[in-house]
Amino acid sequence: MTAPATAQRASTTRPRRPRPRVGTFVAILAVLVITVWAGDGIDFDLAPLWTDFGRGWFIIQEFLAPNWDYVGRTIGPFIETLSIAVIATLVGCTIGLAMSLLASRVTTANPILYRASKIFLSVVRSLPDVGYGLLFFAIVGAGSLAGILALIFFNIGIIAKLTSETIDAVDRGPLEAADATGASSLQRARFAVVPMILPNYLSYCLYVFELNIRASVVIGIVGGGGIGSSISVEFARFNYSNVSAIVVLLIVVVFLIDLLSQSVRRRLT
Repeated sequence: MTAPATAQRASTTRPRRPRPRVGTFVAILAVLVITVWAGDGIDFDLAPLWTDFGRGWFIIQEFLAPNWDYVGRTIGPFIETLSIAVIATLVGCTIGLAMSLLASRVTTANPILYRASKIFLSVVRSLPDVGYGLLFFAIVGAGSLAGILALIFFNIGIIAKLTSETIDAVDRGPLEAADATGASSLQRARFAVVPMILPNYLSYCLYVFELNIRASVVIGIVGGGGIGSSISVEFARFNYSNVSAIVVLLIVVVFLIDLLSQSVRRRLT
């Protein structure tokens, strides 16, 4: 066999597939054991899905027959939901940007301020949006103000985390140039850091706006105003056909906003 033929055969021979590591099997086994243990601890059982399904069939029938005449009465609550999402996005993302600059070592040289910002953001992110909704419902009462305040805190945690991680990964060249000109910390952040992270930051803001549309519905159920309050009232009255009409309209609205947001994000990036 000639040398070129041997070389061609060697180049087309597939390399051997590496054997799975023992640690991989151990990790999979550990996950399965923990899952079974967790299910057993809460008496997890799928049997009610088919044994008790008939009890809720009449509810499903009403959901499958939306009351389209009720849709006209949801325009006001939907506008309120959009207004809550817009205000919360604007305020929350603005504060989140400031907090992200404090929570990054690139823009905050003071270790005490940096650590305090990290701890504050960890505390903010520890409570979900519904938790904030219940908290501000107790403080300011039912209405759009409670929903706006809840979403603002929810947005701060998301924006600050994503943006601070983006700041940590920026190119150090413009930063060194700003330091060489004697720029202050504020000037360094304004003219060197913010322009580099702006496209990603705006993309995060649009993502948060999408989340706010969905979250405002849930927060409205616990007293935050908007279309969520209408869903809560109709559920309490057992008007499931009205709830179904709201849900269908909500899906359409969220889908359209998602398409618009994706188009804008593609232009930004």
